[in-house]
Amino acid sequence: MENRIIDINVDTGEGVGNESQLMPYISSCNIACGGHAGDSETMQHVVKLAKQHSVKIGAHPSFPDKANFGRQVMDMPCVVLYTSIKNQIKDLITILDEEHVALHHIKPHGALYNLAAVDEKAANVIVEVVKALALPLKLYVPFNSVIADVAVQNNIQIMYEAFADRNYNDDLTLVSRNEDNAIIHDAEAVFNHVYSMIIDKKVKTISGELITLKAETFCVHGDHPDAVNVITNLVSRLKNKGIKIR
Repeated sequence: MENRIIDINVDTGEGVGNESQLMPYISSCNIACGGHAGDSETMQHVVKLAKQHSVKIGAHPSFPDKANFGRQVMDMPCVVLYTSIKNQIKDLITILDEEHVALHHIKPHGALYNLAAVDEKAANVIVEVVKALALPLKLYVPFNSVIADVAVQNNIQIMYEAFADRNYNDDLTLVSRNEDNAIIHDAEAVFNHVYSMIIDKKVKTISGELITLKAETFCVHGDHPDAVNVITNLVSRLKNKGIKIR
Protein backbone atom coordinates (compact mmCIF):
# COMPACT_ATOMS: atom_id res chain seq x y z
CA MET A 1 0.00 0.00 0.00
CA GLU A 2 1.25 3.49 -0.85
CA ASN A 3 2.41 5.69 2.01
CA ARG A 4 -0.70 7.50 3.23
CA ILE A 5 -0.74 10.58 5.44
CA ILE A 6 -3.90 12.35 6.54
CA ASP A 7 -4.87 15.17 8.87
CA ILE A 8 -7.55 14.73 11.53
CA ASN A 9 -9.20 17.93 12.71
CA VAL A 10 -11.66 18.70 15.49
CA ASP A 11 -13.86 21.73 16.13
CA THR A 12 -12.89 23.06 19.56
CA GLY A 13 -13.58 25.86 22.04
CA GLU A 14 -17.31 25.35 21.66
CA GLY A 15 -18.09 24.80 25.34
CA VAL A 16 -17.88 21.00 25.48
CA GLY A 17 -14.66 21.02 27.47
CA ASN A 18 -13.16 17.78 26.10
CA GLU A 19 -10.17 19.36 24.34
CA SER A 20 -7.56 18.01 26.75
CA GLN A 21 -8.77 14.47 26.01
CA LEU A 22 -8.80 14.98 22.23
CA MET A 23 -5.55 16.86 21.61
CA PRO A 24 -3.20 13.86 21.98
CA TYR A 25 -4.93 12.12 19.04
CA ILE A 26 -5.50 14.86 16.47
CA SER A 27 -3.24 16.82 14.12
CA SER A 28 -5.21 20.04 13.72
CA CYS A 29 -7.97 21.92 15.51
CA ASN A 30 -10.46 24.62 14.56
CA ILE A 31 -11.01 27.09 17.37
CA ALA A 32 -14.36 28.86 17.75
CA CYS A 33 -13.61 32.57 17.84
CA GLY A 34 -16.74 34.22 19.13
CA GLY A 35 -19.24 33.88 16.29
CA HIS A 36 -21.18 30.76 17.31
CA ALA A 37 -19.22 30.02 20.49
CA GLY A 38 -16.06 30.97 22.34
CA ASP A 39 -14.47 34.01 23.90
CA SER A 40 -10.95 35.19 24.77
CA GLU A 41 -10.73 32.80 27.71
CA THR A 42 -11.77 29.68 25.78
CA MET A 43 -9.56 30.61 22.83
CA GLN A 44 -6.55 31.07 25.10
CA HIS A 45 -7.21 27.74 26.84
CA VAL A 46 -7.45 25.78 23.58
CA VAL A 47 -4.46 27.56 22.01
CA LYS A 48 -2.29 26.56 24.97
CA LEU A 49 -3.45 22.94 24.75
CA ALA A 50 -2.80 22.84 21.00
CA LYS A 51 0.65 24.35 21.48
CA GLN A 52 1.45 21.77 24.17
CA HIS A 53 0.49 18.90 21.85
CA SER A 54 1.95 20.41 18.63
CA VAL A 55 -1.48 20.50 17.01
CA LYS A 56 -1.95 22.86 14.06
CA ILE A 57 -4.36 25.70 14.84
CA GLY A 58 -7.16 26.97 12.65
CA ALA A 59 -9.79 29.68 13.05
CA HIS A 60 -13.41 28.53 13.07
CA PRO A 61 -15.48 31.62 12.24
CA SER A 62 -19.22 31.53 11.70
CA PHE A 63 -22.32 33.60 11.36
CA PRO A 64 -22.42 35.75 14.52
CA ASP A 65 -25.24 33.75 16.08
CA LYS A 66 -24.56 32.12 19.44
CA ALA A 67 -28.29 31.59 20.02
CA ASN A 68 -28.43 29.06 17.15
CA PHE A 69 -24.80 27.88 17.46
CA GLY A 70 -24.12 29.22 13.96
CA ARG A 71 -26.24 26.49 12.42
CA GLN A 72 -28.80 28.73 10.72
CA VAL A 73 -28.11 30.91 7.69
CA MET A 74 -28.30 34.62 8.51
CA ASP A 75 -29.37 37.13 5.86
CA MET A 76 -26.51 39.61 6.14
CA PRO A 77 -25.04 42.16 3.70
CA CYS A 78 -21.72 40.87 2.36
CA VAL A 79 -19.77 43.76 3.90
CA VAL A 80 -21.23 43.06 7.35
CA LEU A 81 -20.48 39.34 7.08
CA TYR A 82 -16.95 40.13 5.86
CA THR A 83 -16.29 42.38 8.86
CA SER A 84 -17.66 39.83 11.30
CA ILE A 85 -15.57 36.95 9.93
CA LYS A 86 -12.42 39.06 9.77
CA ASN A 87 -12.84 40.33 13.33
CA GLN A 88 -13.43 36.81 14.66
CA ILE A 89 -10.22 35.58 13.07
CA LYS A 90 -8.23 38.62 14.19
CA ASP A 91 -9.37 38.03 17.79
CA LEU A 92 -7.84 34.56 17.60
CA ILE A 93 -4.68 35.85 15.92
CA THR A 94 -4.18 38.29 18.81
CA ILE A 95 -4.08 35.35 21.23
CA LEU A 96 -1.85 33.31 18.90
CA ASP A 97 0.61 36.20 18.74
CA GLU A 98 0.73 36.31 22.54
CA GLU A 99 1.52 32.58 22.59
CA HIS A 100 4.00 32.86 19.67
CA VAL A 101 2.06 30.35 17.57
CA ALA A 102 1.09 30.69 13.90
CA LEU A 103 -2.38 30.38 12.43
CA HIS A 104 -2.34 27.39 10.07
CA HIS A 105 -5.80 27.41 8.47
CA ILE A 106 -9.33 28.72 8.38
CA LYS A 107 -12.41 26.54 8.44
CA PRO A 108 -15.84 28.19 8.46
CA HIS A 109 -18.41 26.70 10.83
CA GLY A 110 -21.87 25.24 10.41
CA ALA A 111 -24.32 27.12 8.22
CA LEU A 112 -21.57 29.42 6.87
CA TYR A 113 -19.48 26.41 5.78
CA ASN A 114 -22.45 24.72 4.12
CA LEU A 115 -23.63 27.92 2.43
CA ALA A 116 -20.17 28.72 1.01
CA ALA A 117 -20.04 25.22 -0.44
CA VAL A 118 -22.90 26.08 -2.81
CA ASP A 119 -23.19 29.90 -2.83
CA GLU A 120 -20.69 32.08 -4.69
CA LYS A 121 -21.44 35.24 -2.67
CA ALA A 122 -20.67 33.59 0.65
CA ALA A 123 -17.62 31.86 -0.83
CA ASN A 124 -16.28 35.17 -2.13
CA VAL A 125 -16.71 36.85 1.26
CA ILE A 126 -14.64 34.16 2.98
CA VAL A 127 -11.95 34.16 0.30
CA GLU A 128 -11.69 37.97 0.44
CA VAL A 129 -11.13 37.75 4.19
CA VAL A 130 -8.34 35.21 3.69
CA LYS A 131 -6.73 37.45 1.09
CA ALA A 132 -6.99 40.51 3.35
CA LEU A 133 -5.22 38.71 6.20
CA ALA A 134 -2.19 38.30 3.90
CA LEU A 135 -0.91 35.22 5.75
CA PRO A 136 0.21 31.85 4.35
CA LEU A 137 -3.06 30.16 5.32
CA LYS A 138 -4.87 27.09 4.12
CA LEU A 139 -8.63 26.99 3.71
CA TYR A 140 -10.41 23.75 4.68
CA VAL A 141 -13.15 23.19 2.07
CA PRO A 142 -15.43 20.42 0.81
CA PHE A 143 -14.49 18.57 -2.37
CA ASN A 144 -16.23 19.74 -5.55
CA SER A 145 -17.59 22.86 -3.82
CA VAL A 146 -18.08 26.46 -4.91
CA ILE A 147 -15.70 27.74 -2.22
CA ALA A 148 -12.99 25.33 -3.37
CA ASP A 149 -13.23 26.72 -6.92
CA VAL A 150 -13.26 30.36 -5.77
CA ALA A 151 -10.27 29.80 -3.49
CA VAL A 152 -8.21 28.15 -6.23
CA GLN A 153 -9.08 30.99 -8.65
CA ASN A 154 -7.71 33.42 -6.05
CA ASN A 155 -4.51 31.44 -5.38
CA ILE A 156 -5.60 30.42 -1.88
CA GLN A 157 -4.18 27.07 -0.81
CA ILE A 158 -6.94 24.58 0.01
CA MET A 159 -7.23 21.28 1.81
CA TYR A 160 -10.18 19.10 0.90
CA GLU A 161 -12.12 18.12 4.00
CA ALA A 162 -14.50 15.26 4.66
CA PHE A 163 -16.55 14.51 7.74
CA ALA A 164 -15.84 11.36 9.70
CA ASP A 165 -19.04 11.49 11.75
CA ARG A 166 -21.56 12.82 9.22
CA ASN A 167 -23.56 11.13 6.50
CA TYR A 168 -23.61 12.43 2.92
CA ASN A 169 -26.26 12.97 0.27
CA ASP A 170 -25.62 11.92 -3.34
CA ASP A 171 -24.65 15.51 -4.27
CA LEU A 172 -21.95 15.41 -1.53
CA THR A 173 -23.84 17.82 0.72
CA LEU A 174 -24.15 16.74 4.33
CA VAL A 175 -27.40 15.19 5.49
CA SER A 176 -29.30 17.88 7.39
CA ARG A 177 -28.97 17.79 11.16
CA ASN A 178 -32.77 17.83 11.21
CA GLU A 179 -32.67 14.23 9.95
CA ASP A 180 -32.20 11.27 12.30
CA ASN A 181 -29.40 9.81 10.17
CA ALA A 182 -27.30 13.00 9.93
CA ILE A 183 -24.71 11.90 12.49
CA ILE A 184 -22.78 8.62 12.56
CA HIS A 185 -22.74 7.58 16.20
CA ASP A 186 -21.04 4.19 16.13
CA ALA A 187 -17.22 4.25 16.35
CA GLU A 188 -16.87 1.21 14.07
CA ALA A 189 -19.09 2.84 11.44
CA VAL A 190 -17.02 6.05 11.64
CA PHE A 191 -13.83 4.08 10.98
CA ASN A 192 -15.34 2.24 7.98
CA HIS A 193 -16.67 5.54 6.61
CA VAL A 194 -13.25 7.23 6.82
CA TYR A 195 -11.23 4.22 5.66
CA SER A 196 -13.33 3.94 2.50
CA MET A 197 -12.77 7.63 1.75
CA ILE A 198 -9.00 7.27 2.22
CA ILE A 199 -8.48 4.00 0.35
CA ASP A 200 -11.18 4.10 -2.34
CA LYS A 201 -11.59 7.89 -2.56
CA LYS A 202 -15.33 7.28 -2.42
CA VAL A 203 -18.04 7.90 0.15
CA LYS A 204 -21.08 5.72 0.64
CA THR A 205 -24.10 8.02 0.68
CA ILE A 206 -27.38 7.47 2.53
CA SER A 207 -28.91 6.09 -0.68
CA GLY A 208 -26.15 3.47 -0.85
CA GLU A 209 -24.35 5.06 -3.79
CA LEU A 210 -20.55 5.23 -3.86
CA ILE A 211 -19.58 8.76 -4.93
CA THR A 212 -16.04 9.98 -5.65
CA LEU A 213 -14.74 12.24 -2.90
CA LYS A 214 -11.21 13.50 -2.30
CA ALA A 215 -10.11 14.44 1.21
CA GLU A 216 -6.85 15.28 2.93
CA THR A 217 -8.30 16.24 6.30
CA PHE A 218 -11.09 14.51 8.19
CA CYS A 219 -13.25 16.21 10.81
CA VAL A 220 -14.72 14.71 13.95
CA HIS A 221 -17.00 17.19 15.67
CA GLY A 222 -15.91 18.05 19.18
CA ASP A 223 -19.56 18.15 20.25
CA HIS A 224 -20.22 14.61 18.98
CA PRO A 225 -21.83 12.84 21.95
CA ASP A 226 -19.08 10.19 21.93
CA ALA A 227 -16.24 12.29 20.48
CA VAL A 228 -13.40 10.97 22.65
CA ASN A 229 -14.20 7.30 22.02
CA VAL A 230 -14.82 7.88 18.31
CA ILE A 231 -11.47 9.66 17.82
CA THR A 232 -9.34 7.30 19.91
CA ASN A 233 -10.82 4.29 18.07
CA LEU A 234 -10.44 5.96 14.66
CA VAL A 235 -6.81 6.96 15.21
CA SER A 236 -5.83 3.57 16.60
CA ARG A 237 -7.46 1.67 13.73
CA LEU A 238 -5.99 3.94 11.05
CA LYS A 239 -2.49 3.62 12.51
CA ASN A 240 -2.88 -0.17 12.55
CA LYS A 241 -3.61 0.07 8.82
CA GLY A 242 -0.37 2.00 8.27
CA ILE A 243 -2.02 5.39 7.81
CA LYS A 244 -0.05 8.24 9.37
CA ILE A 245 -1.76 11.21 11.02
CA ARG A 246 0.05 14.53 10.94
